[in-house]
Amino acid sequence: MMYDFNAGEVFKMAVRIEEGGAAFYRKAAGLQSDEENKKFLEKLAAMEDTHKSSFLTMSDDVSEAEKTEQVFDPAGDAEMYLAAMVDSHGGEGSPSAADALTGKETMEEIIKTAIGLEKESILFYLGIKDMVPPKYGQKKVDDIIEEERRHVIQLSSLLRKIKSA
Repeated sequence: MMYDFNAGEVFKMAVRIEEGGAAFYRKAAGLQSDEENKKFLEKLAAMEDTHKSSFLTMSDDVSEAEKTEQVFDPAGDAEMYLAAMVDSHGGEGSPSAADALTGKETMEEIIKTAIGLEKESILFYLGIKDMVPPKYGQKKVDDIIEEERRHVIQLSSLLRKIKSA
């Protein structure tokens, strides 16, 4: 059975993913003994909070048609399905990413991991995009993908600074 999503549902996924990304950085920060590294990772967590706010703002522009549910779901199973998809997609925001942190990772390893997670999220959204019909906001998914691409660029720039330091 093919399930179509709408832009409103995809923005809910995006917000959840950003919350998980912030949790990744906060856990990494909590495992740091170096105060400078801890502050740096806390700034990255705050950046994820900003991304979440961006997605919330973008979701405010979703029309009623782009929020139309695609299936009759009186029990709210679709919401749980979406949450499971987000938690298991393996990219940014995946609880397993934060759980895998041991505290032995270097800053370079943490940023490389974060870049990989962001890329996985882009692939996730590219797959979801095909499941959002144009009349239900497919173009909005492109906006999310573009925002995630900017995250990769930001993190890549930070990685270059870390390597050159």
